[in-house]
Amino acid sequence: MEVFMKAKLNLIKKIPGAATVIRGSLALLVTACLGSDLIRESGYSSGVFEGVGRGSRGQIIVQVQTSPAGIEDIVIISHRETQYPGTAAMEELLDLVLETGSADLDVISGASYSSRGFLEAVESALTKAREYPVQTR
Repeated sequence: MEVFMKAKLNLIKKIPGAATVIRGSLALLVTACLGSDLIRESGYSSGVFEGVGRGSRGQIIVQVQTSPAGIEDIVIISHRETQYPGTAAMEELLDLVLETGSADLDVISGASYSSRGFLEAVESALTKAREYPVQTR
């Protein structure tokens, strides 16, 4: 089923916001069919968290939106990396982080400093999302 899911996400990756909608819809479907006890929570607080990493040309700043279900969105706020290969590598990694729900990925060959800086920035934001207390009302 995981391979099927990845294939479906790859098909809709080109539509902005589609992966988030599909992921949310899938969570609702699984909850309805199997019950909420089987959905593993990510350990993240809901919110938008900023992270900073060091690329080949300076700071890379990202904002990561999280929820208890996982990583919802990532926005690259600023960087000074070159368009190619730096920015292209970061955009590819952004898609991979959203697909896998993890920043534990290999760097992209030829853009290792930009890749490492981007992943460091995402992990920095995710650390804040894990540490930030979940607020209940």
